[in-house]
Amino acid sequence: MLGKSTCLAFLMICLHPLLLCSAASGPSQLGAGSALSVEEHARPFLVSPDATFSCGFLEAGENAFSFSVWYTGAADKTAVWTANPGAPVNGRGSRITFRRDGGLALADANGTAVWESKTSGEGLAVSLLDSGNLVISDPSGTAVWQSFDWPTDTLVPSQPLTKETTLVAGYFSLYYDNDNVLRLRYDGPDTSSIYWPSPDYNVFGNGRTSYNSSRIGVLDDDGVFLSSDNLAARASDLGPSVKRRLTIEQDGNVRIHSLNATTGGWTVTWAAMAQPCSVHGACGQNAICEYQPGLRCSCLPGYEMVDRKDWRRGCRPMFSVTNCSQGQAPPEGRFKFVKVAQTDFYGYDLGYNSSVTFEHCEKLCLEMCSCSAFSYRLTGTGVCYPKGTLFNGYTSPNFPGSIYIKLPIDFDASAQPVAAHSSQGLACNPDGPEIIQGSPDTFRRPRNNVKWSYLFAFATVLGVVDVIFIATSWWFLSSKQSIPSSLEAGYRMVTGQFRRFTYRELKDATGNFKEEIGRGGSGVVYRGVLDGGKVVAVKKLTNVAGGDEEFWAEVTVIGRINHINLVRIWGFCSQGKHKLLVYEYVENESLDRHLFDMNRTALPWRERYRIALGTARGLAYLHHECLEWVIHCDVKPENILLTREFDAKIADFGLAKLSKRDGVGDSFQLSHMRGTTGYMAPEWARNVPVDAKVDVYSYGIALLEIVIGSRISDQTTAGGERLEMSQIAQALRQVVDTGDVVPLVDGRLQGQLNPRQALEMVRISLSCMQERSNDRPTMDDIAKVLTACDDEDEHPAYRS
Repeated sequence: MLGKSTCLAFLMICLHPLLLCSAASGPSQLGAGSALSVEEHARPFLVSPDATFSCGFLEAGENAFSFSVWYTGAADKTAVWTANPGAPVNGRGSRITFRRDGGLALADANGTAVWESKTSGEGLAVSLLDSGNLVISDPSGTAVWQSFDWPTDTLVPSQPLTKETTLVAGYFSLYYDNDNVLRLRYDGPDTSSIYWPSPDYNVFGNGRTSYNSSRIGVLDDDGVFLSSDNLAARASDLGPSVKRRLTIEQDGNVRIHSLNATTGGWTVTWAAMAQPCSVHGACGQNAICEYQPGLRCSCLPGYEMVDRKDWRRGCRPMFSVTNCSQGQAPPEGRFKFVKVAQTDFYGYDLGYNSSVTFEHCEKLCLEMCSCSAFSYRLTGTGVCYPKGTLFNGYTSPNFPGSIYIKLPIDFDASAQPVAAHSSQGLACNPDGPEIIQGSPDTFRRPRNNVKWSYLFAFATVLGVVDVIFIATSWWFLSSKQSIPSSLEAGYRMVTGQFRRFTYRELKDATGNFKEEIGRGGSGVVYRGVLDGGKVVAVKKLTNVAGGDEEFWAEVTVIGRINHINLVRIWGFCSQGKHKLLVYEYVENESLDRHLFDMNRTALPWRERYRIALGTARGLAYLHHECLEWVIHCDVKPENILLTREFDAKIADFGLAKLSKRDGVGDSFQLSHMRGTTGYMAPEWARNVPVDAKVDVYSYGIALLEIVIGSRISDQTTAGGERLEMSQIAQALRQVVDTGDVVPLVDGRLQGQLNPRQALEMVRISLSCMQERSNDRPTMDDIAKVLTACDDEDEHPAYRS
């Protein structure tokens, strides 16, 4: 069963070039009266004479379409022009028509005109040129309308950007300003600001010139974008015969993309912004952008997200904001400041003060009712920027100063959740938010008259400490004291990559282990906040059998893992009896809370399938791709964490064990039973060597629970007796044989599901629950089958 589906997916991949050629066929010009319905979206409306470009309906969401132009050879059909951006039409009944009066019009299912060219005349024709320009021309060949004059978010070679046109993506736009300079601007609901070229420099400092009023920019066939303001952007693959596009994207960056003629994929060959956090508005108000690499947004201490689905709306205060309408200064002593290191907010300064002390800057902000924070840095002299609105925040290791957030004196910032969208590679900082009281007696007083001699002396001391540390570590490792020899390599790897915390640091970061966010057989997980408001999950191990042996084994396992569907570890603590691990914080809780909590909105089918696929890919990586062969041993919904976008991340490797690939049968014997009742494979009870198929069994149970929306262990007969696994398997076989899967699916979905995917998931679950481990598929097989189903373009939606 698995092999057949995989072969089918492979066959579709092999046929892709043939399907592409078939889709490329079509007329390059049409006369009045021509039309195309959205149901025929597989067929293009127009194709350029050399087949470089196609025009027709593109999917813009579930049952939603746009009328667009795209590169025929692009595998993802990325639009280079769209008639109706942001206003997709229905997947049934919509129509594009070149009317007999000479107008090109897009109508929705109810006949309403969503877009039209507003042209008219006798003998007009519509054609798609080899340049990608969609043109309506009169009998003499003169263009009366062309898409090049109405760009959306993209330029193709030879298409000019002029003073009359703008590229737009969401709140971001690329346009020529009044001073003739090409700029990028964020224009959000609350504020507007220019962020490219760098606002820190003037026109000439950015290598531009304003002494040219032509205001025109063109991407040529060699991959060079030339602008009249002296900008010359060159693609890294310069040369002819490469199909390219210049696009402003939803993250506010402008990039040149080059098409791979073999794969149909796009490669970024130039970007306007090397640092994504330099884009204004990326994370919204009262939020910080960080790049590690990969953009990460987080709320300031004392603030929470306005909209869990949209960072652009920023964060709101979790405390009462002082009313400044009366112009009164806030009483001193009622506020404190939280330091966020190496962080700044661009713009919205309430003033600028140079050659001032830290205390003076702090006092200025305390005395200004509208001051939300102050930025202070030492660049030879103390520089102070009181801030009103906290917008365009960013953290960078290269920034020489810090921002100090003003909070009420009785507000506990360290105990508040700081929402964060995390990416891989976040470096941990041992210090929690540094609280600086707003009272003169409790101010922390950094010296503002630092002498270079002191800095050199301090650097010298650090150098000596480093030498001592390296020498001590060498002796420590060479003597092999307290660390098992089999795990010495793991220790070297861990100490070289991860931050080692003291127990005191993690105790402070978690508020004395105050907020529990999960627990398992190996320990309890607490939420913690590190310096700068970084949120982490701290696992306090409680049952480390044998002391350091098992702890170092776990650290070694996790340290070798790097996969998008697995939780990353950022640090650890090993101090006497205290053994802790510091993980990335995954903000959307665990799968069980979304599946089994009847008070929550039902998890949509699309998210369920994505979670099932992501979990399968993560386990496949553990079983087949790691440097060591890793068995999780406790796969269950509680250990599947969800990101804000509902991507799955497998957590809790405290139960994982290693087995060398050259071991007999890829199996091992454990000293005691592992896992959670209801998800444990039968071989656990027989006390025999186990292999990766125990994870496959557990995954099968979890997969079935994703489908039905309730615990397998809670299933009962009509008489109230608990169903045995054999009875459940028999029922699943009947579903597979009949194909009638809809009654089995979680009723809260009200029929909103993909029956083909649901039936495949039931088949997989049934095969995973086989009594004999050899009869179960591998996680690699499962991931391939789910991927094959996910890659299908058309998923019929079932409605009861």
